[in-house]
Amino acid sequence: MRKPELLIPAGSLEVLKTAVLYGADAVYVGGEAFGLRAKAKNFSMEEIREGIAFAHERGVRVYITANILAHNEDLEGVEAYFHELKAFPPDALIISDPGVFALARRILPEMDIHISTQANNTNYGTYQFWWNLGAKRVVSARELTLEEIREIRRHIPEEMEIESFIHGAMCISYSGRCLLSNYFVGRDANQGSCTHPCRWKYAVMEESRPGEYMPVEENARGTFIFSSRDLCMIEHIPELMEAGIDSFKIEGRMKTALYVAAVARTYRKAIDDYLESEALYQKNLPWYKEEIGKCTCREFSTGFYFGKPSENGQIYQSSTYIKNYTYLGTVEAVDEQGRCRIEQKNKFTVGETIEVMKPDGRNLEVKVKGIWDEEGKSQESAPHARQILWVELEAEPEPYDLLRRKEESDH
Repeated sequence: MRKPELLIPAGSLEVLKTAVLYGADAVYVGGEAFGLRAKAKNFSMEEIREGIAFAHERGVRVYITANILAHNEDLEGVEAYFHELKAFPPDALIISDPGVFALARRILPEMDIHISTQANNTNYGTYQFWWNLGAKRVVSARELTLEEIREIRRHIPEEMEIESFIHGAMCISYSGRCLLSNYFVGRDANQGSCTHPCRWKYAVMEESRPGEYMPVEENARGTFIFSSRDLCMIEHIPELMEAGIDSFKIEGRMKTALYVAAVARTYRKAIDDYLESEALYQKNLPWYKEEIGKCTCREFSTGFYFGKPSENGQIYQSSTYIKNYTYLGTVEAVDEQGRCRIEQKNKFTVGETIEVMKPDGRNLEVKVKGIWDEEGKSQESAPHARQILWVELEAEPEPYDLLRRKEESDH
């Protein structure tokens, strides 16, 4: 059985460091251009250099996305970008466009290339095609079943790698090949600027009755309008392992450090437990489900892995997120008095009970005993986003612990 890589997204240097410390085997990030998440913070060249150094010091690989479908005016910039990466090369490039692929092969001939899900990789012939051109890994289309992935594994070289998404948002189109965003607002999903119109609310209006809007209803039997549930395969690690997948990929380069930490830590433990014994995995399954449920998410499904969406609950009625926990900040340092330094992400107050989330899997409930600003002035609450604060808690935290607060929920 192959030991799978746990591949975690990072939209910023802070999130990359979180992913590395909370269990990633590899992280994938985007530069300031040529990736498919233009609205993510993304990385400057200096941040890419720092991120690669931080990850490599801890034995974690870094992959750079360059997976836009390039137009003529993009190619000169892509070429310059690849030349810049020579100074501090990542472990692989993630590419979908054949022209960009050719540039990478010429400029970075020793670089591993992974073919993005954006290239619609749905059959073993496509895998063989990319392998013959020099690609090391292909990311499977999210529309494939586990049986299809098993068949691909049977028809490709043993040393060729399969990467598959196992958690995160699903796209209504073939892995991003969507025209809605461009049609409505002129922002191209295939250039990294999707506005996610699949998550908007729609109604139907009959031509002779202007102004009379009828809601679009959907249920398990039909009218599959756009917005899908999130993918979650935490209960199916054995089936994923048996299918011959080399890299378990988490979606979410626009997610917070809290989301990345929770998902990375949970899947890390699930994979390691299963590799130790299936009995241990089954024993800890309730903990995995509980921890994954603490992430901000839509309702979950198993995507296409076990059949068509209409057969397994892929479609759902709302694009509303379920938010069970609020991210308060990441511990950056601890002073001689045991106070932790954070950049505040959401409001919290003295006397409030919050949770300290640790990379090793522990969650500690503690009270906030005091809050001070950078000048040492005491304050009762932390209402200003991104304010640098010193916080005293009941238990002394450590650098890279995450602070979060449980929210009341109707779910």
